[in-house]
Amino acid sequence: MSLAKVGNPVKNEPFQVSQSLCRFNDEEAELLTHCFLKSFRALELHHLDHHTSVESNELFGYAASIFDDNGTLLEQGANIARHLRSQSNHPNIKSGDLCVALINDIGMGGVAVQAISIVKSESKVPFLQISERDGDLVLTTEQGIYPDKIDKGCLIINHGRADGFSVYLFDKGGGGTNFWVREFCGARPVTNDDFLTRRYGELCVAFAEKGLPEDTPQEERMKVASKAMNYLNETDEFELDTFESTALEEPERIEQFKTFKEDYEEEQGEPLKESFTVSKKEAEKAESKLKSRMKLDVGVTMQFSSGFIHEANRFMERGHDEEKQMDFVKIYFHKEL
Repeated sequence: MSLAKVGNPVKNEPFQVSQSLCRFNDEEAELLTHCFLKSFRALELHHLDHHTSVESNELFGYAASIFDDNGTLLEQGANIARHLRSQSNHPNIKSGDLCVALINDIGMGGVAVQAISIVKSESKVPFLQISERDGDLVLTTEQGIYPDKIDKGCLIINHGRADGFSVYLFDKGGGGTNFWVREFCGARPVTNDDFLTRRYGELCVAFAEKGLPEDTPQEERMKVASKAMNYLNETDEFELDTFESTALEEPERIEQFKTFKEDYEEEQGEPLKESFTVSKKEAEKAESKLKSRMKLDVGVTMQFSSGFIHEANRFMERGHDEEKQMDFVKIYFHKEL
């Protein structure tokens, strides 16, 4: 592992790289491998990319050099740190500790390959330590990196080099920015069926929550999202035109969705394909994120099942009490369970 402290150049913060590699015994390596890999679970597959050719991507070049000659880890780790500093040119980007670790025996496609884990921690966590001093026990406080609190990560696996390697990324501290994924890594998601199903699931839930007129009742929002999720779960081949006519139905709602989709694609940086094979596992995950509750300002939260959402018009009424000058919700039921 090579280390660095990467400050923000705009703020004239310091920059320092390690002069030698950190090496670990087997027990330490096993613990650190677990810590450095667990944050990459269940993430989208990416490739390193560049508008000319992948060889022009700086991170691709550094990673390829390390995979070709492990003896360059210290040198290329320092280059990765310098590249990160060169991209940290916005005042809001925080300084942090950078670890560039070479990990052996990552299983990919049935083959054991190497991987490079690049993680940045932007905050230190205080911890207590009891130690012996002069024959007695003393309690000291330290500041350190807590694996679960690592802010940013990039895992580059030596697989699929021609496509830009297999890459997994996370950015806990600034997921809404392009700094880590696009500017530092230069990565793009692999637009396979899993990716497209996941994106359309996110798009439909976001549309129901944010894309409908403000005065749309919550049960109507849930119904719109539920119909969209039903389409993904019940259809093998996604077709945008069929989705709009089946799940959205009303011309006005279809136009609202098209406008919201355009804004979503602009924010994501690329258009979504309009036809693909639905990934059932991703469709199920998307449905699990469906917001199916109504939270009221008097301290009451109502949770609704998908079955209720479809029958809300039969079992639920809204109204306004003139005397109290308050809205109310009325629920009909046969018996209490």
